[in-house]
Amino acid sequence: MDWNSLRQNLEPKLIDAGLKLLSAIAIWIIGRIIIKFFVNIVADGMDKRNIDSTLVRYMRNTFSVLFTVLLGLAIAGFLGIETTSFAAFIAAFGLAVGAAWSGMLANFAAGAFLVVLRPFKAGDFISEGGVTGTVEEIGMFVTTINTPDNVRTFVGNNKLFSDNIQNYSANTSRRVELTAPLAHSQDPQETIAKLQQGLSAIPNVLPAPAPTVTILTFTSWGCILAVRPHCRNQDYWQVYFDTNQLIRKTLGTAGFPPAEIRLSA
Repeated sequence: MDWNSLRQNLEPKLIDAGLKLLSAIAIWIIGRIIIKFFVNIVADGMDKRNIDSTLVRYMRNTFSVLFTVLLGLAIAGFLGIETTSFAAFIAAFGLAVGAAWSGMLANFAAGAFLVVLRPFKAGDFISEGGVTGTVEEIGMFVTTINTPDNVRTFVGNNKLFSDNIQNYSANTSRRVELTAPLAHSQDPQETIAKLQQGLSAIPNVLPAPAPTVTILTFTSWGCILAVRPHCRNQDYWQVYFDTNQLIRKTLGTAGFPPAEIRLSA
């Protein structure tokens, strides 16, 4: 075997392959920088037009993935890989993966509908899909929710979109709903007057709609009062707990033994 002839034949090919590989790496790095720069420009432009931050993040992720795939195909063509057959392979592979991972595609489609229809946005406090908390981000496939006990939870977009959604942040105020049980010996009207007076003194209780206290129902041991003050969303739990304290204090001063006082939401 003529090693010199073999080396002379292989050396230009190896050098050419090495240069192409280095060029491909350089193209990848530069391409990723350009993609990131372009995506940031688009995102900044959307921010300047006061477009919802949820839509901005969703479009940023979508553009980043799309252009990265196109960059990969361009590099494959530069290296001499037949991109048409490669694209056909990707399409066939995509169909196979789509059949197997139909849930992922459903999550992607649901994410698009969530962004367009906007039943909630980042920062809203919602209850949906068995999870209650503040929306951190609507992603391409999952929505990130931080629960009140500070647990980050990821819920598939399709589960969110196909279920009932309670958005507690959509309206500017909420009604706190509590009950106060009375014994037969206690005058309901007297207790209602005391609770009405006490509710007006609780911080952050809205004067309009005015808080209401009325007889909700009757039991064998007495009637049950519905205690319902209104407040802003951010003051809900403060008003909720202060109203509980008011009910306890009012029923206690009315002469009820502690065992007879029951509170429920």
